[in-house]
Amino acid sequence: MSRPGNKRSVERRVRRVATRLNLHLMIAAKPDAQVRAHGGYMLREPITMRIIFGNKDYPFCADIDEIEAFLEAYEQTV
Repeated sequence: MSRPGNKRSVERRVRRVATRLNLHLMIAAKPDAQVRAHGGYMLREPITMRIIFGNKDYPFCADIDEIEAFLEAYEQTV
């Protein structure tokens, strides 16, 4: 999906959407090689602290486009 802006602006926009849906966008603070190659993001529910997306194979395995797609689908169910 192509869109204007750099990675940080996309992160800010996705973080705003996540916050509106009462979710936290988490970014790996010290990513290892695997995280850098494939992802670096997770979504968490703030009340239960349960990870709801981005930890299937390893922590922070989702990339920003996967997070964005998940939030679009999640927004339709809420």
